[in-house]
Amino acid sequence: MIDPSSIRSDFPILERRINGRRLVFLDSAASSQKPTQVLDSIIRMYSESYANVHRGAYTLSQEATEAYEEARRKVARFLNATTDEEVIFTRSATAAMNLFVYGWGLNTLKPGDRVLTSVMEHHANIVPWHIIARHTGAELIYLEITDDFRIDPAAAQDRFDERVKIVALSGMSNVLGTMPPVSQIARMAHEIGAVMLVDGAQLVPHAPVDVQALGADFLAFSGHKMLGPTGIGVLWGRRDLLEEMEPAEGGGEMIRDVKRFESTWAPVPHKFEAGTPPFVEAVALGAAVDYLSGLGMHNVLEHDRALTSYALERLATVPKLSIQGPSDTTARGGTVSFDIPGIHAHDIATILDEQGVAVRAGHHCAKPLMRHLGLTATARASFYVYNVPEDVDALVDALGVATRLFGLD
Repeated sequence: MIDPSSIRSDFPILERRINGRRLVFLDSAASSQKPTQVLDSIIRMYSESYANVHRGAYTLSQEATEAYEEARRKVARFLNATTDEEVIFTRSATAAMNLFVYGWGLNTLKPGDRVLTSVMEHHANIVPWHIIARHTGAELIYLEITDDFRIDPAAAQDRFDERVKIVALSGMSNVLGTMPPVSQIARMAHEIGAVMLVDGAQLVPHAPVDVQALGADFLAFSGHKMLGPTGIGVLWGRRDLLEEMEPAEGGGEMIRDVKRFESTWAPVPHKFEAGTPPFVEAVALGAAVDYLSGLGMHNVLEHDRALTSYALERLATVPKLSIQGPSDTTARGGTVSFDIPGIHAHDIATILDEQGVAVRAGHHCAKPLMRHLGLTATARASFYVYNVPEDVDALVDALGVATRLFGLD
């Protein structure tokens, strides 16, 4: 197990006080805080080795290029990718999924084809498919969740037929914390000849991910949720499929040759990285990968689950509070969404902030799920490596203030 008490000293922002109280940051599912190791890597790149990559024969450019490509190697090792070239840098997980949607979906789907996703998806794994469906005539269909907030592949067997060409599924729900059996679903997808994309925005920061064992064909995630900076994401894909896939953006750096009326593409991964890439952000993501690798991702997951178990126990003492997500902590990550009838989620978040506790409130970019749950919004506490049991205690104490203010105690 990791020691979050010692880890916290690496995160300068945790020294802040909010409304005169110790900052209790419980919104890492939206974006994580950054350790000094990541912050320092950004400063070093801008102050010592900044120059555009892949374009200069001079020292600074060569240094920046090597740092950028070393970051790619770090991410590839982190995922156990077959080769570094399977790692494509994007600006975010959303951009990574859109790259797949437009590069693969737009060029392979046709009328009558289906894209299979789930009702618990983030909008980034729904809205692009709406757009592609209008362009291609394909249809979007859904896996439903069970009464205990899970996806049951056996019960959904009838969804998997020859019309399904793409399966696009979250590896961990940003609302429920649910971790679907991705490997099993990937096998089911491949049995019908479908390609599978995993939205790993919540999964990759919180659990060990070996893409060979995962079984999916593509994986998207972002840097800012895993201790890295904003402005950097990753699309991992199987090399043979990346070779088949069309680029979604055109411009500099992604070409082999450009003639008046035709262009040819650079090799993978560069054919998907048009223009000046976010190379400083990529280097900082590499520093974040180093930090997490030093902790051990199995340890990160166990820490999250231990805190979640404690939180579920403590939150059960709050009057009228209802938790949206699995009660079995072995089936979920460290995201806990809850609602209190009679108190709007935004009011909960505002009162908690007065107590120094930062949580998320709203529909969490998951409106289809909210409608399925019969809710308009939830409050959400999410844990990471720097959180301690005292943070859970502060959350519960602050919720006590809220219930008393609304006369629910």
